[in-house]
Amino acid sequence: MTEQAALLRSLHVPGSPLVLANAWDVASARVAEEAGSPVVATTSAGVAWSLGAPDGDTLDRELAVDAVRRVVAAVKVPVTADIESGFGADPAGVAETIRGIVAAGAAGINLEDEVRPIPEYVARLTAARAVAPPEVLFINARIDTYLRGGGDFEEAVARAEAYVAAGADGIFVPGLIDPAAIGALVARVNAPVNILVWPGAPSVAELAKVGVARVSLGSGVAEAAYAVMRKAVREALSEGTYTSIGEAIPYGDLNGLLSA
Repeated sequence: MTEQAALLRSLHVPGSPLVLANAWDVASARVAEEAGSPVVATTSAGVAWSLGAPDGDTLDRELAVDAVRRVVAAVKVPVTADIESGFGADPAGVAETIRGIVAAGAAGINLEDEVRPIPEYVARLTAARAVAPPEVLFINARIDTYLRGGGDFEEAVARAEAYVAAGADGIFVPGLIDPAAIGALVARVNAPVNILVWPGAPSVAELAKVGVARVSLGSGVAEAAYAVMRKAVREALSEGTYTSIGEAIPYGDLNGLLSA
């Protein structure tokens, strides 16, 4: 097992979750690492936006892999990359992406199901697993039924069980925020469970109580950063003041992170 993959895997502890504020470029990755994050996770949306593309498998594969490579080279902690649904039209395409991600040095990935039929997603997951065994890559299988579907709990469980049987190391169910339902999912799935959070979602402590092993802020931090940009522009143009940037990281501190 590679050292980084082993470390990433060891940090998925039910009841003591790995908390990730997802980064989208080298600077945000260095900020996350310097702030104490034991792992850097990327957000596919943030990466795509920073490179001029919308989220949703529209980013060129080589650009996506290169972004991961740059982040891995910039930090010492393990990196887990959000690669959307694999940047491939079929299982062979997903496998090609995984080869690039592994070569870039990532220790883990998120792989979205986009509410595909279970056999179709399993084929894509199986292709990824064949290229990168568990000792090389932690595969977090993302179930999109709560984001894109009706949020049926039993369907989410059925998908989770099928994905774990096909080789997934973790299960990610964004959109599910009810603590009781999350606890029921944890009880029925034989893998670490990852939950997406935002303002108003259960706290890390509340999620820990029901056995969650990983908590992700997803694209939320990137969205907040861009919100500061919009607010600063509007304030400067309308009020002629600059309070929106009052909590900025000092120039010297941020520049120093990239000079080390």
